[in-house]
Amino acid sequence: MPNQLAVFARMIKIEHSVFALPFAYTGMFWAADGWPGAKAFLLVTVAMVAVRSFAMAFNRLADLEIDRKNPRTQSRPLVTGEMSVRAAWIYTIMAALVFVLACWGMNPLVLKLSPVALAVAAFYSLTKRFTWLCHFVLGATLGFAPLGGWLAVVPEFTPAAVLLALGVTFWVAGFDILYACQDEEFDREQGLRSIPADFGVPTALTLSSFCHVNTAVFFLVAGWAAQAGAIYFGAMALIGLTLVLEHKLIKPDDLSKVNLAFFTLNGGIAVAVFGAVLLDLWL
Repeated sequence: MPNQLAVFARMIKIEHSVFALPFAYTGMFWAADGWPGAKAFLLVTVAMVAVRSFAMAFNRLADLEIDRKNPRTQSRPLVTGEMSVRAAWIYTIMAALVFVLACWGMNPLVLKLSPVALAVAAFYSLTKRFTWLCHFVLGATLGFAPLGGWLAVVPEFTPAAVLLALGVTFWVAGFDILYACQDEEFDREQGLRSIPADFGVPTALTLSSFCHVNTAVFFLVAGWAAQAGAIYFGAMALIGLTLVLEHKLIKPDDLSKVNLAFFTLNGGIAVAVFGAVLLDLWL
């Protein structure tokens, strides 16, 4: 079991939780106007890791036959046989149950919305089969992070929470488009849909930039709605420059730095937003 858990963690890239968790914490701390309490913090952390684990595991199961054909995904545990399909389904169902239980511990509204979050997370894995809008479905899935963090503390939809969720939606869609550029030819050959496969890499890079312009705007307006201070807005200027750097790294004829842009820079952006909110609240 310990070995299988380690394999499962590697399969779902548990370290990529850094993309969603800081935004969930941002929504939670903004809603509480400070420390939300140990119970809320623990439940939101467990819920976010669980729902992300569910989403990634379901994606790996749904895409197993595709991953077997893609040279880039040949080392994934389900492809190599390190993890069986049966074991992956067991862990996937367990992750969903843990998520629902964590939501139950928060409040009735979050519990009622938990099936919606699971359904959207699972639905994303199917979208590449019929629409190039799949990147935005993934974005909406992670966009639930700040919204969920807010609702865990204050069970009502507010402008700041919704605007931050929209910012995260476009942020994720933008870098997912960049990541999908690596599979442009493969996706086209397999009849899979994505912006790079449907419109080509140059257009994809332009649309990714458009998404990140929207991200910057929504982050700024969310801060205004949350009555954030100078520290937050100063950090947003630095994040805007980081997004510009991300797009400078990637060229239509040179995708060698996609992983740097995808994980390192974007992981830093998520942590920076939360860090700015903390400093803004406490200083």
